[in-house]
Amino acid sequence: MSMKVGVPPIKSQGIKTKLVPWIQSILPTDFNGTWIEPFMGTGVVAFNIAPRRAVLCDSNPHLINFYASIASGEITPEVVNEFLTREGGLLLSKGEKHYYFVRERFNAGHSPLDFLFINRAGFNGMIRFNSNGIFNIPFCKKPKRFTKAYVTKIVNQVAWVSKIIKEKEFTFKFQDFNRTIQDASPNDIIYCDPPYIDRYGDYYNGWDDGHERELFDRLSGFSGKFILSTWHHNDYRENEYVKCLWSKYHVLTQEHFYHVGGKEENRNSVVEALVTNFMATPIRFREESQIQCPATGRET
Repeated sequence: MSMKVGVPPIKSQGIKTKLVPWIQSILPTDFNGTWIEPFMGTGVVAFNIAPRRAVLCDSNPHLINFYASIASGEITPEVVNEFLTREGGLLLSKGEKHYYFVRERFNAGHSPLDFLFINRAGFNGMIRFNSNGIFNIPFCKKPKRFTKAYVTKIVNQVAWVSKIIKEKEFTFKFQDFNRTIQDASPNDIIYCDPPYIDRYGDYYNGWDDGHERELFDRLSGFSGKFILSTWHHNDYRENEYVKCLWSKYHVLTQEHFYHVGGKEENRNSVVEALVTNFMATPIRFREESQIQCPATGRET
């Protein structure tokens, strides 16, 4: 796979940058519908696939607000350059207290530019909110973060995304995955990248057994094509939900190494899975035996 992958301006834990060529390679060649993402996250997959039409949704309003602001022209490369240059200068002179000042300002006013700033100046580029919807990632301890080269890099990322949004028919919606899947038509492709069950607990509204099963039921009732990103196994354990739920579909696997995580021991390789309800080539599919599902003990 020689596809050159673009990087969006928003970072997050588990971003699919290195998996985009794999996802691209399994798409049906005759696809002409709308690309739909119930969990758009950073948008890295959609912006690289760059379909003619896309509906990108998330239950995190700040992600949607940021990209919708680019679509409306409120956020431009020039605006970002001026903002990050100014705020980066203040960070350099005042240190981490300016990061916490901007973080507090964001939590009060929800400015998409402030969201960009704390995303790029927070620890490990993580996005995490507490139960009250308050962004609580600590400072990355790098007051020199916004060098001229770094600001230019982010500005170029905004310009890349802006160009795609203007050339294509991209719509951004703040809504949950149930509504997004419900609104899809049989000619569309739904790409789902939900929080990885039993691995990440910092999704905006949380993610647990009930959400995973609800997503399974929704996608199982969808009459079009879908692709689901999830994890298959790592050196320590397997994703039991692949066995007890998703194994009725086609499961492709590929090893991937994550550099994110608060502790070095958490930055391990994991075997990723793409689950599809259509045949994809090449495919590595393993029949999974019926097992007891976690949490409820219900057989499927």
